[in-house]
Amino acid sequence: MTIMGAVLAGGRAMRFGRDKALALLGDATLLDHALASLAPHVDALVVIGRGHAPVPTAPDLPSPDLGPLGGIAGALASARDHGHASVLTTACDTPRLPGALAAALLASEAAHAAEAPTVGHWPVRLLDPLLAHLRSGESRSIRRWAATQQVVAVLPGVTVANINTPDDLARLASDQIPPTVI
Repeated sequence: MTIMGAVLAGGRAMRFGRDKALALLGDATLLDHALASLAPHVDALVVIGRGHAPVPTAPDLPSPDLGPLGGIAGALASARDHGHASVLTTACDTPRLPGALAAALLASEAAHAAEAPTVGHWPVRLLDPLLAHLRSGESRSIRRWAATQQVVAVLPGVTVANINTPDDLARLASDQIPPTVI
């Protein structure tokens, strides 16, 4: 079976102050960087939570504004609808997915990065339990929900940069961002 790569890009970017996905890092957007970092590890790409992107798009499910879990649900539904067995996710504010992290995630049927839970490998079988969880109104914490589904938190010892503010982006652009070691 094949793997779909999904970039979660539907957030409000409150701390960033503008659309993070379209912010430039060098001569490309954060969204373009995230797509490029997923591409070597997957069979198809999709952007979740946006109407327009350089690849196909899909909405958050079951509705917008549910945070990253809504994006993961949208990615799982898109993967199911296109015949993929699983989804490798990242977020537009995580523009560099280290290959070692992708390999560690893909080595497990269901896993997320311990310190960057929007980065994960999710089997399509998790779609229905995730939609039920989101409709229940329970916590929208990825870590909390993942633990209920026996999704493994991996710690591969690689660094991941996460962009939350314009200053984070400036530091990453100058290669001075403090990495998160996971």
